[in-house]
Amino acid sequence: MAMGLIGKKIGMIRVFLKDGTSLPATVIEVKPNYVTAVRTEEKDGYRAIQVGAFEGKEKHLTKAELGHLKKVGRVLRKLKEFRVDNPQDYQIGQELRVEKVFQPGELVDVVGRSKGRGFAGTMKRWDFGGFPKSHGHRYHRAVGSIGNRSDPGRVWKGKRMAGHWGNEPIRVQSLLVLDVVPGLNLLIVKGSVPGPNGGVVYVEKSTIAGRKSQRLKLNRIKHMAENILKGELV
Repeated sequence: MAMGLIGKKIGMIRVFLKDGTSLPATVIEVKPNYVTAVRTEEKDGYRAIQVGAFEGKEKHLTKAELGHLKKVGRVLRKLKEFRVDNPQDYQIGQELRVEKVFQPGELVDVVGRSKGRGFAGTMKRWDFGGFPKSHGHRYHRAVGSIGNRSDPGRVWKGKRMAGHWGNEPIRVQSLLVLDVVPGLNLLIVKGSVPGPNGGVVYVEKSTIAGRKSQRLKLNRIKHMAENILKGELV
């Protein structure tokens, strides 16, 4: 089961180890989350907790949403369920802070929506090679053949063609937590995460951390979290 929190991507920085090694990292702001519902096996058929974040105004929520959040006593704009083994340990309205859920040196998954690229052609969307650019050639960036007339006599489903690109959910797995800054509600993870700066992301304890390959990976890289050169975030 993967406990998690809702945060906001701030942007990318680089952090230095004590030996001078530079690491690319992403800063995620995880302000206090609140438990908005508890799902139990007896009542709901599964075990999970619903978490809310980002306080807003009542006019931005429906009456049903406000009624759901009445017990919490807060107006929260983003809700997300996370499966947990022990939902009985949580109460509605309980505050969840980043330093209590995540620790430096562990692996997490980050889920976000990729940047929307709008309508894109096949070369940009699917990295097609294109046609020759020599003089006299009539096609350069066209898609080319999409099927035969008699057999199959139609376009196969899933054919890579021009269309909307981006703005889809993407999960990046097994990222190392380099540091947690409780005073600023910041989580710093190694590498990049999907989405634009300011985008909403969901940070979960890695669902594949128990695999042998991931345990070996963690043994190789956990020293990075222990040897970060501490300094002020600018």
